[in-house]
Amino acid sequence: MTDDLTTATDAAIPGPATPYQGDIARYWDHEARPVNLRLGDVDGLYHHHYGIGEIDQAAIGDPADSEREKKVIAELHRLESAQADVLLDHLGDIRPDSTLLDAGCGRGGSMVMAHQRFGCKVEGLTLSTQQAEFGNKRAAELGIGEFVRSRVANMLDMPLANGSIAGSWNNESSMYVDLHDLFAEHSRVLAVGGRYVTITGCWNPKYGQPSKWVSQINAHFECNIHSRREYLRAMADNRLVPQAVIDLTPDTLPYWELRNTTSLVTGIEEAFIESYKDGSFQYVLIAADRV
Repeated sequence: MTDDLTTATDAAIPGPATPYQGDIARYWDHEARPVNLRLGDVDGLYHHHYGIGEIDQAAIGDPADSEREKKVIAELHRLESAQADVLLDHLGDIRPDSTLLDAGCGRGGSMVMAHQRFGCKVEGLTLSTQQAEFGNKRAAELGIGEFVRSRVANMLDMPLANGSIAGSWNNESSMYVDLHDLFAEHSRVLAVGGRYVTITGCWNPKYGQPSKWVSQINAHFECNIHSRREYLRAMADNRLVPQAVIDLTPDTLPYWELRNTTSLVTGIEEAFIESYKDGSFQYVLIAADRV
């Protein structure tokens, strides 16, 4: 792996491996939902995931407050960053001379948080040229472009050397790929003893099959949500041994219920709320060590 941190436009941009990945690249190149951008505008951390934690009712104020919408957006963003903090908590002991990997990095908010916490280099991979350029521009504005880099690359064919990564994660991005292929790549680039973490929505095998709500979420995001069982099997097949499996479903429901009261609704909120309530969909964190 090179130490030279170049921008997405400077690097050679590989073509998507499949037509589906081409569709995903186009989807995210054109995505500009206010729910992602306006939340990021709160403090300059632009996330592409959801939130966890209890709502701070005092922070959002009275429903009649003319500033309530602004306060609710700030609270939703706080919950997003709280989710990223929980993921980073599970990476373990990361040194400043380590390199971390965000596979499916979006606009780079979690990468910035990781560098700010650990002081290390963070590599991000995305199929979206627009996301990579946005993330690199933001890192440069923060003066950390030397440490935080987004690249246009396929997470199933990572441009990283074997064993070069101390910790890696997928934060709500693993539903776009085959899990066995994904975990084979994480296992390859992680050093022995390195930690992999994912936070993801997955359908509950105890429900029987993906529910109608899960099907709606798949259609909305053009993804293919996996079952919790599939995650654990694919990890076991690729030398990733789970150290923690945490059900975050009760912790994420407040985020969705609050988001459903704002002008930022996208139409998918009901599917998340109802599937979490009926048990057909779960929000989980899995942390696994490379052995």
